[in-house]
Amino acid sequence: MLPSSASYLLWLLSAALFPFILLAPSSHLMEWSLAQFATSPIMLPIIIDKKSTLFALTILVISANVLTFTRTYMRHDPSLTRFTYLILLFVLSMNLLIFIPNLMALLIGWDGLGLTSFILVIYYQNPKSLGAGMITVLSNRIGDALLLLSIAWSLNQSHWSIILMWESPLAPLLTMTILLAAMTKSAQLPFSSWLPAAMAAPTPVSALVHSSTLVTAGVFLLIRFSPFLMKTPWFSPTLLVISSTTMLMASHSALMECDMKKIIALSTLSQLGVMMFSLALHMPNLTLFHLLTHAMFKALLFLCAGSIILMSHHAQDLRQMGTTWISMPTITSTLATANLALCGTPFLSGFYSKDMIIESSLISPTNPLILLTLTLATYLTTAYSIRLLMASTLSPTQSHPSSSASDTSPPLLFPTVSLSSLAIIFGAALNWILVAPLKHPELPPLWKSLPLILLTLSLTTASLLHAKSSTPLPNIPSIHFNATSMWHLTPPSHQNLLQLPLFLSDSLYKSNDAGWLETLGPQGSFTSLSTPGSNITSLQSLTFPNFILFSFLSISILFILFSPDSLHKA
Repeated sequence: MLPSSASYLLWLLSAALFPFILLAPSSHLMEWSLAQFATSPIMLPIIIDKKSTLFALTILVISANVLTFTRTYMRHDPSLTRFTYLILLFVLSMNLLIFIPNLMALLIGWDGLGLTSFILVIYYQNPKSLGAGMITVLSNRIGDALLLLSIAWSLNQSHWSIILMWESPLAPLLTMTILLAAMTKSAQLPFSSWLPAAMAAPTPVSALVHSSTLVTAGVFLLIRFSPFLMKTPWFSPTLLVISSTTMLMASHSALMECDMKKIIALSTLSQLGVMMFSLALHMPNLTLFHLLTHAMFKALLFLCAGSIILMSHHAQDLRQMGTTWISMPTITSTLATANLALCGTPFLSGFYSKDMIIESSLISPTNPLILLTLTLATYLTTAYSIRLLMASTLSPTQSHPSSSASDTSPPLLFPTVSLSSLAIIFGAALNWILVAPLKHPELPPLWKSLPLILLTLSLTTASLLHAKSSTPLPNIPSIHFNATSMWHLTPPSHQNLLQLPLFLSDSLYKSNDAGWLETLGPQGSFTSLSTPGSNITSLQSLTFPNFILFSFLSISILFILFSPDSLHKA
């Protein structure tokens, strides 16, 4: 199947799903009988409610636009049909995760995401892609194992339905396993290093993974489980600390990074921290609101970045880009729209959700240090977003003189323009659907203007950094490495983690298997037996005169030793 046919299919499915949003005020639970053994049926439950329909519609719209973009971005790929089928399997796995409210059957979509993401990350089949794919799949397998543990520990409830979980003696253990499984899927600390590494995948895959599929699966799992999880006293404080630290680390790393795709990946990590933060404040509807708005402008951001990378001969370094506003005005405009939505510019999609989260956190009984972390992360997010926009559009071009760039191709223009339109109006539309019944918090004028103050400060900081150089300050190697290595989280997650076990195993091998065990065992026996044998062999190889002489001397010595006179004296 070609990307164009798959795109049309997804557009049709999204159009067919749209009427179900009218059923949003009510939830419909259906059971599909797969098989029956004697009196024991095997049922597959499916839930259709406001959360699942809105999220599934968002995924289908984004996937359709991504496949349209793929027609141009990967038009020379000989395995384009296989790639299209993998994308469709990826989308199918995410939808199964959304519509199945059963913890046991949920594994179909959960494991499907892990398997297809690994295949897509190693799509280019080179050592870098293989390393990134192994980090991705092994990190996600931790969450898979924890989800299996939660299935085993929920046996005392006599069911695996997510929406009917109740308190039990094993509830704290269930909370811990579900939280850790979601953290691995959504790349929260200390499982964050695989998310930037997954940038080895093709850009269309990155647009899907980082907008509405793989990384948001953990957040959506916690939204489904939120009524049960929030009954555990330590759940919210733990998630607050983890999410705030994650968003600060990701924002700081993105400010120092120069790889375009890694900056966008780190921005995804920061926004995942914002979603977890709002969930820890007991606001699952607001979490879903930010998840949906973020999906739109993040997919748009990746498609714009992919277009610029394609026209820059697949160069991803910001220091090799520039003046795209002249050669690619439409792509530059949509990139600016996506970045401004990410920053929370008023009346764009990101503003409605981020502003609501910040204001809700200010009135909640939260630790001041947590609020300071949220404020600082928001400031850094705006700073690196504006720096990305300036470096890719306003800097002097560093490309080859004979290169040319244009954004007149319809497969490039249609998905970016359609997603930019949604990035503008989607937040306002969802604001009436998800958050309209809630009363906006009443804050003092200074706190109410805090987002605008942060936006102004970030604009000033990004302008100063861009005016100084393409590498952000401070340009001190230790500080720069600390940021770009995600606070030294990346080295332990790669080959450095294996150095100590490899050294210990090598030492044990040399001292045991290749050491005294060999000396006392077969190698020592062989040495002790081979030495006399080699001496006898050397005697057998003597020439005939030497053999006669050696025999004569031996007989003479024996005659002297055993003569009657010598025996008499003895």
